[in-house]
Amino acid sequence: MNSTPNRRFYLHAGTALLLSLAWVSALGCNQNPYLAGGPTVGNAQVWQNAPPADVPAGQARISELSRRVQLLDDNNRQLQTQLAQSEQRTQAFQQEVGLLREQLAGMSGQLQSTTLAAKAAESQVRGMVASTQSQDRNAIRPNTNLSQLAATANFGGLPVRADADSIRITIASDQLFAPGTANLLPQAQGMLQNLAGPLRSRFTSNRVGVESYTDTSPMYGGAFTTPHQLTSAQAAAVVAWLQQQGGIPPNQLFTVAQGSAQPIADNQTPSGRASNRRIEVVIYPSAMSRAW
Repeated sequence: MNSTPNRRFYLHAGTALLLSLAWVSALGCNQNPYLAGGPTVGNAQVWQNAPPADVPAGQARISELSRRVQLLDDNNRQLQTQLAQSEQRTQAFQQEVGLLREQLAGMSGQLQSTTLAAKAAESQVRGMVASTQSQDRNAIRPNTNLSQLAATANFGGLPVRADADSIRITIASDQLFAPGTANLLPQAQGMLQNLAGPLRSRFTSNRVGVESYTDTSPMYGGAFTTPHQLTSAQAAAVVAWLQQQGGIPPNQLFTVAQGSAQPIADNQTPSGRASNRRIEVVIYPSAMSRAW
């Protein structure tokens, strides 16, 4: 934009030059129209007025040149206006460029921060995955050992089966309790002792859950009004015996009352209802025991 003053100067200079040429052209360049053809005194001519006939023709020519000069002035003003508008647009563009540079700088900083955060999160996830894999590997060993221990343990002929990462030992509730009660029968002492011996000698680092189930038969009278109350009392009775007579540490045992949920046989038949009335002792792997 440094060439703007020079352009304006040349426009004004051109206008002035054109006016000068107009006067010279109108009056003649070889002689003074007010002296030509006049009387002389000696060798010098005497000043006189220009012939009237020449005045209208010169004025017409001057008027035409003045009109052209006016057009040049109008064009000059328009050009100056356009130049001023161009300067304003240039300034606006420069401001927009500055704002864009600031925004790009801010976005670049945010991108760097996001990249660092993503790398940190990725590192954290990798650490968690590695830790989980290590825990999984450690959890497999106790389960394998648990299966081996259960295979060699003597539970007095009680049914033993593997269930995912745990071992389940099932005892019929009718062999432990009188129907609809939580009172242990005399013969229950021997079965619970067969259960307590291996738990005390082979599974000292394992958590043991005592789960109680019953059927859907209605209970008439007695101390319990719902299946859940009955199974809760029966599970608590087994745990109390294992702690007091079986020598199992209290923090190794816990109870689960299932009520009439999760039947394993048809409750419409007497044999099916008898199968659903049961106590299941669940031995969990030692890795899970540490979590508790």
